[in-house]
This record gives sequence, structure tokens and C-alpha cells, in this order.
Amino acid sequence: MDAVILLPGEGERIAAGASTAVMKATAETTGGAFSMSEATFPAGMNGPPPHAHRYTTDTFYVLEGTLHMTVGDREIDASAGSYILVPPGVVHTFANSSDEPVRSSTSTLLAVWRNTCAILPTRCARARCPGPQTSRRSTRSTISWSRHRAAPNQYFRLR
Repeated sequence: MDAVILLPGEGERIAAGASTAVMKATAETTGGAFSMSEATFPAGMNGPPPHAHRYTTDTFYVLEGTLHMTVGDREIDASAGSYILVPPGVVHTFANSSDEPVRSSTSTLLAVWRNTCAILPTRCARARCPGPQTSRRSTRSTISWSRHRAAPNQYFRLR
């Protein structure tokens, strides 16, 4: 494995609807151990439907703005400097309900976030987004959508 040095703004840019993720670490650069991105969520962006990951752990570190998070039974407005770790099996979601953009550093153990960013816009555009099923996202991770239904474009629309 080679060293990876990415300066500000560098990395693969992935549009996931209204949000943007700049990949800093990927499965290819970490040997599949984890992925890390710098995500930007525009003002008023609804997040994904409540969901839980079967095998992966998500972490969120808020760099700028306030990210509204629901983790299990807890709701929090996570301001800059907040850190949230969501272990496998815990239902969670997030949104930017503020009038300002939010930037966060998001890490996923097992390095599947890049695949999720690439898959979700296509699935939601086909109105296959969310349902009470388990959807295979990669050979190593599964996302289980909760029984809460959302409009197919809810994750990607601005208010």
C-alpha cells in the first residue's frame, strides 16, 4: 500500500443528489479497511430515510454548520466539532435543516461509502428508494431501510 496525500479540494468528487462527497480514502487506498469523505450538504437538504447498516460503522465529524442527526431514539443538532459514531444495527439518518451549508468528514469502516454514493441517486431516480427491504450495496455491506417511507426524491431535494 502506498502513502496517499490529498490537499484541500483534492480527491474523487461524487455527487449524491444535492450533496457532494470528496473521497479522501477509498477501499483501494486503505486495503478495504475504511473510507473517508468530506461531504457538503446544502441548506435545507433532507437526508436519507432512517436506516441501519448490517456490517458497517459510520462516523460523522461536523466541520462547519449544524447537522441534524437522529441516532436510535436520540435527536441532536450536531454543531461544528461534534463527533457521532453509529455502530452496525443502529437506525440513523441526518439532514441539514439550517439555512447554511454543512460540511462534515464521514468515515465508514469496511470502505463502502463510495459505492453507496454512486448507487443511491440512480436507485432513487428509479423510485426504488427506500422500502422495508434489505438492499445489497456491495459484497461486504448491506443497508437495511427502516419501515419509514419517504418520497423517492426526498434524500436529494432542496427545500
